Amino acid sequence: MTGKPTVHGSAVLVGERAVLIRGPSGSGKSRLAFELILAGRAGQVPPAILVGDDRVHLDTSTGNLVVRPAPELAGLIEIRGLGIRRIEHVEQAVVGLIVDLDAEDADRLPAAEALTTGIDGVELPRIPVNLRFSPLPLIVAALTTTDGTGYDQPSADCPKGIANHISPTIATE
Repeated sequence: MTGKPTVHGSAVLVGERAVLIRGPSGSGKSRLAFELILAGRAGQVPPAILVGDDRVHLDTSTGNLVVRPAPELAGLIEIRGLGIRRIEHVEQAVVGLIVDLDAEDADRLPAAEALTTGIDGVELPRIPVNLRFSPLPLIVAALTTTDGTGYDQPSADCPKGIANHISPTIATE
């Protein structure tokens, strides 16, 4: 285990990469973590499993940001209205996406620099979310679509050549 202190956040392994959820107390980190797990069960995103809720450890390894649950909270998640519940979890995962709840720079069409962040020297995609909006559809879109700027080349399996088909993303790379 790392000697670094825990950070306030939750993380869910979605497919091959974790979504790290950050935000102030009461912003919905635990709710979003559970919603992602349910979205995985429903097939909206690749299979999803809890890494950690409320506090997690972050460390770098071979150029990746790795997230681990705080040992005393491993396998526990808060579900508002039910309390603390035990749930299946993994011991570590490589982070592939950061979600910042109650972000001051959340805009309808965010600037390119708002869509990435660096943690311990690792650059990662980022979704800034305003509390007035549900973050789950944004995450599903980020994990299952390509951007619409027209700069992406159509995937080889796109028969129409218009690049609007679901293609490999950060969750499946």
